Amino acid sequence: MAASFFSQQDDRDPKAGDLIEIFRPLYQHWALYMGDGYVIHLAPPSEVCNAGASSIMSVFSEKAHVKRELLRIVVGADRYRVNNKLDDTRRPRPINVILKEARQQIGCEMDYSVFSANCEHFVMELRYGVSRSTQVEDAAFYTAAGVSFGVLGTLAAFGYQFMRSQQKQKK
Repeated sequence: MAASFFSQQDDRDPKAGDLIEIFRPLYQHWALYMGDGYVIHLAPPSEVCNAGASSIMSVFSEKAHVKRELLRIVVGADRYRVNNKLDDTRRPRPINVILKEARQQIGCEMDYSVFSANCEHFVMELRYGVSRSTQVEDAAFYTAAGVSFGVLGTLAAFGYQFMRSQQKQKK
């Protein structure tokens, strides 16, 4: 692959309308590629490139701003990749519609919730017309699975102890 001004951590240069997944410590930040090296993203006050774990403070933000910034600035020292992950199940909206809607939102302040209105919800809405965060869905699934396994483990332990006490009583 020829050298470009994009991170060599991705195997292809983004095209206008592509979703960009940025790997921050402990979570992924999402942006939409606008062209000419720029992205648009929903940034709570704590979402600062290279902020590391302090970006986790976005959990407490209630508002965020739609920003247009250079991809390399938003990525900072982190890794990124093009990830149009719903293309297999959803048809992306026309590029001209995506970019027009994105441009209209630059500078706007929006409600922010890590669970229901985060940066991934924002870019998914732009590209696919559906507000969705698989990051949140996965976290909810694994949390529920962990709780379920915890409950099952506790019940199994109690069941085992109960069976042992029953066997001792029979002897």
